[in-house]
Amino acid sequence: MTDGAVVDTRPTKIMYVAEATAHGGRNGYVTSQDGQLELKVAMPPALGGDGNGTNPEQLFAAGFSACFHNALVMVGRRAGLDLSGSTVAAKVGIGPNKQRGYGLAVALSVSLPVVDEDVAATLVDAAHEVCPYSNATRGNIEVTILLG
Repeated sequence: MTDGAVVDTRPTKIMYVAEATAHGGRNGYVTSQDGQLELKVAMPPALGGDGNGTNPEQLFAAGFSACFHNALVMVGRRAGLDLSGSTVAAKVGIGPNKQRGYGLAVALSVSLPVVDEDVAATLVDAAHEVCPYSNATRGNIEVTILLG
């Protein structure tokens, strides 16, 4: 990785912009500008809600797992490997932080059944460097990556 120096991971060119709007916060619904996304959101029971809808943490987990998996497949392809059958699952936790707000923690579980453990670890490290979600969260929230 780096020798402790701050690495600038900001995009040099914006290639795509996603747009979404929340209506009612955690107890309402979210829509995307293109109409592909229209979901009811609700507080999960663990946070005092009825759980009758998705929530921001589930949406973040879906986005991070899909993005990281794509990065993994890309670095595998660059290494001449076919990672068919691989998966990435994400768990996103939320809880209070020391600043009287809330924070997130992420655990990614990566399954690479077609490569040995050393190769898998190298690919995961490379994917973690190129994944936009990894770059956005690095230094901000705890991200744990488990190979299994």
